[in-house]
Amino acid sequence: MKQDALPPRADVRPTTQETHGVTRQDEYAWLRADNWQEVMRDPAVLADDIRAYLDAENAYQDDRMAPTKALQEKLFSEMRGRIKEDDSSVPSPDGAFAYGLKYETGGQQPIFFRTPREGGEETVLIHGDREAEGKAYFRIGGAGQSPDHKLLAWAYDDKGSEYYSLRLRDIATGKDMDYAVEDTGGGGVFSADSKYVFYVRLDANHRPSKLFRHEIGTDPAGDVLVYEEKDAGFFMGVGKTQSGDTIVIDIHDHETSEVWMIPADRPTADPVLIAPRETGIEYSVEDHGDTLYILTNADDAEDFKIVTAPKDNPGRDNWTDLVAHKPGCLILSHCVYKTFMTRLEREDGLPRIVIRRLADNIEHSIAFDEEAYSLGLGDGYEFDTTTIRFSYSSMTTPSQTFDYNVETRERVLRKEQEIPSGHNSEDYVTRRLMAPAADGETVPVSVLYRKDTKLDGSAPLLLYGYGSYGITVSASFNTNCLSLVDRGFVYAIAHIRGGKDKGFRWYKDGRRENKKNTFTDFISAADHLVAEKFTAHDRIVAQGGSAGGMLMGAVANMAPRKFGGIIAEVPFVDVLNTMLDDTLPLTPPEWPEWGNPVTDKAAYDYIGSYSPYDNVAAQDYPAILAVAGLTDPRVTYWEPAKWVARLRATRTNDSFLMLKTNMEAGHGGASGRFDRLKEVALVQAFALMVTGKTG
Repeated sequence: MKQDALPPRADVRPTTQETHGVTRQDEYAWLRADNWQEVMRDPAVLADDIRAYLDAENAYQDDRMAPTKALQEKLFSEMRGRIKEDDSSVPSPDGAFAYGLKYETGGQQPIFFRTPREGGEETVLIHGDREAEGKAYFRIGGAGQSPDHKLLAWAYDDKGSEYYSLRLRDIATGKDMDYAVEDTGGGGVFSADSKYVFYVRLDANHRPSKLFRHEIGTDPAGDVLVYEEKDAGFFMGVGKTQSGDTIVIDIHDHETSEVWMIPADRPTADPVLIAPRETGIEYSVEDHGDTLYILTNADDAEDFKIVTAPKDNPGRDNWTDLVAHKPGCLILSHCVYKTFMTRLEREDGLPRIVIRRLADNIEHSIAFDEEAYSLGLGDGYEFDTTTIRFSYSSMTTPSQTFDYNVETRERVLRKEQEIPSGHNSEDYVTRRLMAPAADGETVPVSVLYRKDTKLDGSAPLLLYGYGSYGITVSASFNTNCLSLVDRGFVYAIAHIRGGKDKGFRWYKDGRRENKKNTFTDFISAADHLVAEKFTAHDRIVAQGGSAGGMLMGAVANMAPRKFGGIIAEVPFVDVLNTMLDDTLPLTPPEWPEWGNPVTDKAAYDYIGSYSPYDNVAAQDYPAILAVAGLTDPRVTYWEPAKWVARLRATRTNDSFLMLKTNMEAGHGGASGRFDRLKEVALVQAFALMVTGKTG
């Protein structure tokens, strides 16, 4: 395809749909493959006409971006140069061993290993690169050792569709058993005697609906169905408490949860319900002997509290407050050990770790002084310990891993992220701004730039946003964004409503009937960055993925002149059609997040008023790059394909408009750590191109 070639035009094949007395026309509905479930498992069965269109868009994108090929290669080289190729995690102790993850120089996939704690040779448990040989896509979904340390349950996806094959490996021989359990959610949980493993199986519509118990060494066809979730609106997962005493069946949507428990030492026992689901009530469970420690928002504890309950009578009537609800202080997670409990909480937008001694309930906390930073608790295996592991980073400070003694309060640095090509934190500035929103709220914005960047309104700026599901985008260290920042970009994160950056209320104010606050907050952040002379509107490139891609589509419709470019990765842009289609994997569980337009006319009208695909208008649009994955079960490929097709036919200008579909991957893009960087390089080259910085 030559650079002066016309862009692809999708065939117009109108279909109509009537809902709540409203008739809508969709001229590109044909791009949704009738056999999409089969395509998830085997991309080769995609209809020829759909494949031809996606291939044409890929060829056009490749042609338009051809002048940046050398730049993409340079960006890739820079980003790879910031990765320590032979990197390794700090192994986590478990019994007589310590388990860790590492990479080899040149390797794309992780290697799982263990070493004896008292010294001895390392054992490779899974060599990801060898397992991935000959596969266009390969991702390990989870790996966990049995309590007797003889077996490993591990899962992999080789299509990008997130249907995982579960295998059981004999650690002594390094060989898998001669069978696999297909169509699982990834990973498994062992019983205390290491004779059984519990796993969740996905149905034909990619929903985790059944929990099975597998007796190791037997034919999976005889696996026992332990629990079946018949409400398509709920997700299901299986895990284990920190003590290892209880196997936990977690059932939830985006606002309601229900937990069942099985004694790990009695794996054939029937599950016991802790508290029946009540709409709007969430809870998660840890245990200590005969006592449950429950994190919940029950009793109007909007930002959550921690209660205790007897394990043998765990219903709501027996919940006793332990850590009281504190408005504005959101408890994110908790974990219970033999002598203490930890919780991760956020107040005023910043995280901290709180340690509570169980004997006397005395507390102390771990926090840091930077304006914006990220703090996370590591996953440890041991229950009887006085040491926790946590990680810290900021937008200027590479990640640091600490071991912390909860009794002596001694902090030991175990690992610091190495940047082989070099990094001097003193060359950069990170700031936290508060952008005024239209309704009087203030939106936190985390900003990173080089000290020598002129803040006179001329700098290009990449503004990242998400704003859904209560997910907080942390102000953590990101080596990839340095390639833009070192070229004069300002990098900014808008902590908009729909996340939990300012507590649970911040989430509620950005979902369902309040969803438009997410979009207007992002626009307000852009306005504030311009007002403060960080950039100009035509110098802003907005970026978001998945639900953040919906944000990109919405602001492109609402305020196209306030952005010079839009990067929409696996964008959820066909919101109304997707929420009307209850056969899709995520639709029923997503109704609490967006509203149910099938039964609720008000929800139908509201979603229709902002759904990006439905609101494409005859107006000038900024430059747009959309990225999709053919086997993506979360945001199906046809959403960005339809969106780009309608934009091409409707807009009134001819700025860059490109669709890149990864024909061998799903929601997360390429699976290898270096292949993924090539996709990042493409996105960054687009941002540099539309802001005139390719030189």
